[in-house]
Amino acid sequence: MIELNNTGYHFILASQSPRRQSLLKEIGLKFEVLVKTINEYYPPHLNREEIALYVSKKKAEVFNFDELPENTLLITADTIVWMDGRCLGKPEDEADAIDILAKLSGNMHTVYTAVCLQTRHRFHTFFVSTDVYFRQLEMAEIRHYVETCKPLDKAGAYGIQEWIGYVGVERIEGSYFNVMGLPVQRLYCELKQFLASGT
Repeated sequence: MIELNNTGYHFILASQSPRRQSLLKEIGLKFEVLVKTINEYYPPHLNREEIALYVSKKKAEVFNFDELPENTLLITADTIVWMDGRCLGKPEDEADAIDILAKLSGNMHTVYTAVCLQTRHRFHTFFVSTDVYFRQLEMAEIRHYVETCKPLDKAGAYGIQEWIGYVGVERIEGSYFNVMGLPVQRLYCELKQFLASGT
């Protein structure tokens, strides 16, 4: 059992993403999943990590700590894909997913994940960025991936842990798990520091 489980806190992950849930389980943290739906709109003047930080904070602010256990530590996160001065969000449909992947093909983009840690009395945010390089993809490969893996719930229309990541990603600079949606190494260290610095 890792030391974080012995701090007396009740950890809540506010994400329905199976990838984030799996990654958090892999570091040994015991947590509850509790999700509240929000409008993920963000002001148009925001760029890069500012978008992810804004939305992850928005996901945390919808929780009323009076309705949660006294010792709750809430974890929220948001991941975006940024390329050529614009945010590539979740695709609206398969045609949009194909269009997004065609843009990523042969190019580098940056994945930003922002995380919020919140207790009844404290709030802390951080972000991690990773550069991802795709080789030039064939349209048949893009269509195959979209038709078989249905990446409509993923920022940038792809999951690096899926087929497209194996055959399309030439290299990354930064955290692989950040591209999956949760930079667990940084999160583990931030949680330890957050809990050590006060209640």
